[in-house]
Amino acid sequence: MGTPLRIAIAGLGAVGMTLARALDAGIPGCELVAVSARDREAAVGRIANLRRPVPVVAIAELEPLADLVVECAPAALLPEIAAPFLRTGKTAVVISAGALLFHDSLIGLAREHGGRIVVPTGALLGLDAVLAAAEGTIHSVRMVTRKPVRGLVGAPYLTENNIDIEQIREPLRIFEGTAREAAAGFPANLNVAVALSLAGIGADRTRLEIWADPALERNTHSIAVDADSARFTMTIENIPSENPKTGRITALSVVACLRKMGAALRVGT
Repeated sequence: MGTPLRIAIAGLGAVGMTLARALDAGIPGCELVAVSARDREAAVGRIANLRRPVPVVAIAELEPLADLVVECAPAALLPEIAAPFLRTGKTAVVISAGALLFHDSLIGLAREHGGRIVVPTGALLGLDAVLAAAEGTIHSVRMVTRKPVRGLVGAPYLTENNIDIEQIREPLRIFEGTAREAAAGFPANLNVAVALSLAGIGADRTRLEIWADPALERNTHSIAVDADSARFTMTIENIPSENPKTGRITALSVVACLRKMGAALRVGT
């Protein structure tokens, strides 16, 4: 077996901590070497129970220590986290896919220096089919997201438009527009829509509805794709993590992504 891939995690929330535990338990070909978090003292306490605790360092100190960084932080921090790795020809695994729409210079940086940006499937499904369909012609992609109220409260779009959802008693459509518009208005909620758009026909042609539903307990995404090669629909109901804005499957998707990097057999596009 060759030298393991040195992994750094930026952000130790629900996704970052799940990933840290998985790496500590063992992912073939990968080794956790460092983490970064806003509250460094709390982070030291959180990773103290790992079998092999690693240093908690500032974001700027991650790149010299690792070959790959997994961004699990607020979207605004993406350039600070990813750019040093991309500039040195390394890899950034990006959870905040929506931020890529507003920092597309990172893609140019990766291209210029031989770096790589990887967007995991996350809380979505069927991206393999969308990627395959995009090799031909996709006519339309529509997505309907339904979330419990607690998973949407505080979104900038709601604040800017004075939409109060905390007292609603029945489902309420709170947004209809493009994936790009959704990424700006719901930066902590709709990375799935951006991942879908990047796999398919882009953020300006991918259409989206968002519903707040007080009766729901799971984050639900339904997708309909019409292409010259296939017509398909997909629905997933995600159990929220300790962060109601993020499904449990998001962290598991990153674990699967890292496991695939070092696997002798890789299944899926």
